[in-house]
Amino acid sequence: MTGTSGGAEAFDDFFLRILPRTIRVARRLTGDPFIAEDVAVEALARAHARWARVGPLEWRDAWVLKVASREALHQVQRRPLAPAATQDRDESDDVVLRVALVAALVHLPRRQRETIVLRYLCDLPEADVAKALGVSAGTVKTHLHRALASLRADIGTDFQEDYVHGLHA
Repeated sequence: MTGTSGGAEAFDDFFLRILPRTIRVARRLTGDPFIAEDVAVEALARAHARWARVGPLEWRDAWVLKVASREALHQVQRRPLAPAATQDRDESDDVVLRVALVAALVHLPRRQRETIVLRYLCDLPEADVAKALGVSAGTVKTHLHRALASLRADIGTDFQEDYVHGLHA
């Protein structure tokens, strides 16, 4: 994982390095930049409170991203999704896709949901997802396969993995 080698990183350095990525992941799920910032700060506050345990972890980035994705999905369940701010183009397709994807994600079993979020929304390699979840790489592949099959069933047979990557943040 990028930026995690060389021993424990100081929390302040970690915070500055991971905050932008955490906000991007949360925004992909919520579609709202303000909620995304709140989610990212909450995830990092939890990391700070547990820094003695989280700091030395090789996969601390994934730990924070997993916490942020859980919180983002929780926020989405409590509030309707906000459409992404439009600039020069119509983002209605992105909004529709985000709403469908989040609705399908919350119905997945927890491990499948975490695997999809860490692999596709956080862009972590399968090996890092396995470390973060404490499972084997084979288990990650199984969860990904099952989760993608469920997403195709919920969203439609033309659902592709690239759709998850394509959410604009």
